[in-house]
Amino acid sequence: QVQLVESGGGLVQAGGSLSLSCAASGRTFSRYGMGWFRQAPGKEREFVAAISWSGGTLYADSVKGRFTISRDNAKNTVSLQMNSLKPEDTAVYYCAANTGGTIATMTWEFDYWGLGTQVTVSS
Repeated sequence: QVQLVESGGGLVQAGGSLSLSCAASGRTFSRYGMGWFRQAPGKEREFVAAISWSGGTLYADSVKGRFTISRDNAKNTVSLQMNSLKPEDTAVYYCAANTGGTIATMTWEFDYWGLGTQVTVSS
């Protein structure tokens, strides 16, 4: 069983930055692919960014060039640095783990989920 706990959400003005962090339990974190998703009110959960066990990354077009995903296997954490935030980035952001270790973009490909952290970007 893997537990994921997100932190770092909050309220920020458009153009600002936030850094999200996800702490994972378990001794096999380094083998997991990790991802960030977000869900705005009334919308489906959508892919934001992913990182494989080997450090390969993939981003949604909507965040490419603004967000950066990274991982620290020694600390069992994955982070999402969000710059140049826009009001449309407002959502609950979820961390997810894929035990296959690969880059994944679909919700069904992930085995474990955190409870989410709210990010609100004001205009």
